[in-house]
Amino acid sequence: MLIDVALNPAEISRLPARDLSATVCVVFDILRATSSMITALAHGVAEIHPVLTLEDALARRSESPGSLAGGERNGEKPASFDFGNSPFEYQNSPGATVFWTTSNGTVALRACAHAKEVLVGAFLNQAAVVEAVRQRAPERLLLIAAGTHETLALEDVCAAGHLAAHFPEAQLTDEARTALALAAAYPQPRVALGLAANGRALIGKGREAEVDWCAQISVYKVVGRMDGLIVRPAA
Repeated sequence: MLIDVALNPAEISRLPARDLSATVCVVFDILRATSSMITALAHGVAEIHPVLTLEDALARRSESPGSLAGGERNGEKPASFDFGNSPFEYQNSPGATVFWTTSNGTVALRACAHAKEVLVGAFLNQAAVVEAVRQRAPERLLLIAAGTHETLALEDVCAAGHLAAHFPEAQLTDEARTALALAAAYPQPRVALGLAANGRALIGKGREAEVDWCAQISVYKVVGRMDGLIVRPAA
């Protein structure tokens, strides 16, 4: 298996043109989209539809009675949305369908939708993702660090490196070696999240509990799997 890492949004923007037919992708947006998605699925949310715009999320909610709109812009809940992007908002909506849009996480998911398979990763479900990858034994594994706006996000690259570290037998691209080195520098994810720009911004807004939550390792056994632009728990 060859492990590669998309380190930043510029690399993600080129994914639609890449041949990913033999590639399993794992998308990380630790603070907070994929962490919140995993929390939502673990608490019974049935479907997550990643969409690109606020208008699309609201329009599709209006077309689907009982569904919800969730996500963020600049870290805050958009007007008229049911939920923002905090994992604590998705723990009491069993059976829900959520149309979800964020600045980077949902963009990253859709950018690799043509891959052989797309999984949703976080520290929260790390062991489950490792097991899912082992079961699939793909020819290529692409770990996607969603980033923040146009820039690299330390916490996303660190999460990719922590996952790659579970496959010492794999071949690594230079990008994967970079992520692995970063993970080795931050063996405790909470340290990395607290130093990251996104973590510092959340702490500055009084949301340190969200940073603490997203830094937990292997709390949930659920893995999100995107099929037909819909994320559901993987079988």
